[in-house]
Amino acid sequence: MDIPDSVELLPGAADSPVVLHVPHSARTIPEPVRADLLLDDRALDRELDAITDAHTAQLAAEAAGLSAKRPWQFVNRLSRLVVDPERFPDEREEMLAVGMGAVYTATTDREPLREPDFDPNPLLDSYFHPYARAMTEVVADRLAAVGQAVIIDVHSYPTEPLPYELHGEGLRPPICLGADAFHTPPELLTRAAGAFVDFGGVGANSPFAGTYVPLDFYGTDARVSALMVEIRRDLYMSEPGGPPGPGINRLATALASLISGIP
Repeated sequence: MDIPDSVELLPGAADSPVVLHVPHSARTIPEPVRADLLLDDRALDRELDAITDAHTAQLAAEAAGLSAKRPWQFVNRLSRLVVDPERFPDEREEMLAVGMGAVYTATTDREPLREPDFDPNPLLDSYFHPYARAMTEVVADRLAAVGQAVIIDVHSYPTEPLPYELHGEGLRPPICLGADAFHTPPELLTRAAGAFVDFGGVGANSPFAGTYVPLDFYGTDARVSALMVEIRRDLYMSEPGGPPGPGINRLATALASLISGIP
């Protein structure tokens, strides 16, 4: 498989269909990309605190170690301020309305992040498309090996809504499960709700909806299942950008329970 330097692929068991996808955990921004951001260092740190799904790579790694059958881990090692690999790269992306398509032009406060005439294509070519190809290869590899792939998208979100959120008025349960009508089987959603039942409440598709599937399979290949797990940050860390607390261990155990229950 052709895995770009921006991604860490941690192999799982040969017969595991599960891919833990961690797209938003990192804060690293290559210097040439940093040069095009309009924020000073202090403002950039605040923005990274707000937009980064802090410690979700650690959470996924702990869950993988606790799982009966080790899942594969596909971890983005660059900040989503470089590119957001989960966005549509075209006009299908609703977050374009607030300057947060595949390449962000605005901050979480809806302030300018890049110049209005910024050309996103070099970033898409350097980072977005190689990432998408690599994730496609990993999913195709799981299909070839075991006949199915189950993507579990690991995210977190702030307790209070941020100005960029298009659906910030929705419920903000401790655990939000993002589901897709085609790619999320009801039994996967039910299994996830059971795994996280002890965290004070589980909701679906609010405040964030849907889940990630590589476009080569999206809406066409039912062998690819997917679920987004959005964890409210007050469960495991001090907000906005503090260290993880003991809650991360409980969450890892719950995520491992979900993974272990997938046939």
